[in-house]
Amino acid sequence: MADGKHFVDKHRLDLIRRVSNISPILDELYDNGVVDQEVYDRIRALPTFQDKMREIYRCSMNAEKAKDIFYKSLSANEKFLIEELLTKK
Repeated sequence: MADGKHFVDKHRLDLIRRVSNISPILDELYDNGVVDQEVYDRIRALPTFQDKMREIYRCSMNAEKAKDIFYKSLSANEKFLIEELLTKK
């Protein structure tokens, strides 16, 4: 956390616009119980990466643990984007 905001909250717009490797991230959210099967299927069916990211935020980013799991998955699957955002003020 920086400035009292979790990384995934602070960089929400950039993440929605720029994350493209969503399938493994969504799989990890499902495997860790952050999203259930219904939400998982609904997100997978959405047409664009941006729509999928918005729905991930809408459905599952309401608890710190969920945000931590999401951040860990983003770090593994979107390494260079996360590194860039970490250096962004």
